Amino acid sequence: MSHHVVERKIGNQTLRIETGKLAKQAAGSVLVTLDEAVVFVGVVTGKPREGIDFFPLTVDYREKTYAAGKFPGGFFKREARPTQKEILTMRMIDRPARPLFPKGFKDEVLIQAMALATDGDIDPDILAMIGASAALSVSSIPFNGPIASCRVGYVDDEFVLNPGHAQLEYSTMEMVLAGHKDAINMIEVGSMEVSEQVISDGVAFGHKFIVEVCEMIDELTAKAGKEKLWTPPPSTEALRGEIAAKYTKDLRNARMVSGKQDRYAAVRAVYDAVKEAYTSEETGEVVEPGWSVIREIVDEIEGEIIAERVVKDGIRSDGRSATDIRQIDCEVGVLPRVHGSSLFQRGETQALCVITLGTGRDEQIVDGLMDEYSKKFMLHYNFPPICTGEVKRIGVTSRREIGHGNLAEKSLQAILPTPEKFPYTIRLVAEIMESNGSSSMASVCGGCLALMDAGVPIRQPVAGISIGMFEHNGESTLVVDILGEEDHFGAMDFKVAGTQRGVTGVQLDLKGRGLAADKIVETLAMAKKARMSILKSMLTVLSKPRATTSEWAPRILTIKINPEKIGRVIGPGGKAIKSIEAETKANIDINEDGTILVSCLDMKGAERAIEMIEAFTAEFKVGKIYEGTVNSIRDFGAFIELSPGQDGLCHVSELDMEYVKSVGDVVKIGDRLRVKVILVDDQGRIKLSRKAAMIEDRAAEPAPAR
Repeated sequence: MSHHVVERKIGNQTLRIETGKLAKQAAGSVLVTLDEAVVFVGVVTGKPREGIDFFPLTVDYREKTYAAGKFPGGFFKREARPTQKEILTMRMIDRPARPLFPKGFKDEVLIQAMALATDGDIDPDILAMIGASAALSVSSIPFNGPIASCRVGYVDDEFVLNPGHAQLEYSTMEMVLAGHKDAINMIEVGSMEVSEQVISDGVAFGHKFIVEVCEMIDELTAKAGKEKLWTPPPSTEALRGEIAAKYTKDLRNARMVSGKQDRYAAVRAVYDAVKEAYTSEETGEVVEPGWSVIREIVDEIEGEIIAERVVKDGIRSDGRSATDIRQIDCEVGVLPRVHGSSLFQRGETQALCVITLGTGRDEQIVDGLMDEYSKKFMLHYNFPPICTGEVKRIGVTSRREIGHGNLAEKSLQAILPTPEKFPYTIRLVAEIMESNGSSSMASVCGGCLALMDAGVPIRQPVAGISIGMFEHNGESTLVVDILGEEDHFGAMDFKVAGTQRGVTGVQLDLKGRGLAADKIVETLAMAKKARMSILKSMLTVLSKPRATTSEWAPRILTIKINPEKIGRVIGPGGKAIKSIEAETKANIDINEDGTILVSCLDMKGAERAIEMIEAFTAEFKVGKIYEGTVNSIRDFGAFIELSPGQDGLCHVSELDMEYVKSVGDVVKIGDRLRVKVILVDDQGRIKLSRKAAMIEDRAAEPAPAR
């Protein structure tokens, strides 16, 4: 296989895509390089599993620690299970690519991506997304691409293409886009209350880059592309017409039943009737082409019925119009003892949100290819089987749960106070107790109320909503607050979260090929109107954050000291800080800049710890008299403790106004003395004089009466 390369200057960076050098036994493989960041992507395929009724696409993305010149953590010093960052990248590769495989394609497909090198600034996830499209395009696997991806920042009111981590520190928006030459088909945004106009303009800005990269992939495919080997399955149009004629009316009636569970039961009854009708009495088996194909046909007919009702009649499954939001009920303070809690209900979707406040010791340390950092806010989303009334295996946290939690976390991150204003570490857990559409946005709404209930001084309240779309006979209709079945049968799921001031989070997933720019603008406008309505409902329950944190939350006080005196607070071998914590039952966290956080369940303990720290770090001024305790005697003088951990030397010549033959003749260990500071040298050592203090005290005594 020949080695082929395409290269182009994109913005200020050079993008290079090559194939034919690595992994030549794969169906397709590429190496993608952007400056000094390098990612490998390979794709392979296998025969479909018998009876499978879905497309088994698997995406795996790994960031090899050697790419950043690091050793993996842990005992074995080897990469283990994927990190949250890697899982989120897998989802971003999967979501825009999955809809572009041809209908009926059920072959096993694996996309495997590996970050091989990084400069520590450029995030390799975008290169993995580009590489997945390029590898599929040059492979023998059928794929209606190419697609490409980019990251867009917004710094000083200017859009920035593929910003590095350093630039993102100053960006008020981080947007990840995917799409093809014609339109965008995936959007992911975390932002600081930017306007809808900035979002739509950012999409247009990024799409120009996407078109350029798609042209590069087309060029590479023209040079090295393999013949597509898949043969589409036989047509089922005749069978489809037969089933539609017999069961469309029954499906339409079932779809009109109110209530999720009752409606699902009515629809299941129709599916069961279809299965029974196409089951052979002789063999007891479903006739050819098999139940998986027949079930898919019934599913398509059901989707057309739903789309027709919405587009043509303006009526949805639960009887709402396109712009109606389901009934909203909110509560706060629903659990005792916890630091903050809320219950948010929208129709048949219910989120129980719980806040835990902690200290700096509770921060999450995140280590990857980039520099290690700590997180003071975590949102964990849980989707147990009970929320949908189903029996399922309970295992590890799913990729879906991680993805939904990340979206809700980004949506709330923008309104959190600074650590200087609120030094707590915050953990928010969203337990989905019922689900019928957009539980991630329910987590945003409920999470906001829980933060307010916990006394977190948020900047602005946040609400979230999901907008769907149905298409029928060339027409389309947007619908607000989608149901679970509308997510399944609709053309898109466009989630938008924000405050009354602007957008804080966006996630777009499409079933179709792409979403036109005017539809993006229309969707953002509809979402804004909906979230204003939801915010009004939320604020009737709790209009602003509580003035104080829960009595069960730790008390945190902050003090700033001279960084050069940190050693005094710690003490030799940690003796000083351990003594403070033992006496006060407080936890003490010291930052390099001299900021000290003192946390304690008892406010008195926190205040006492602050007093002790102040004593350890007290400044002693030359010429001022202090009272201290003799804690050590030497031949040349006495060491006198002026504050915990801080003492000074009173030389034998400064112990008394008279000549002192032996230090022990004048003072003993434990004596309290008044001494004057006569010198503080460059190393902070203090020289004391009892003699000078005695002279000054005598001078201050009133003259004897005559």
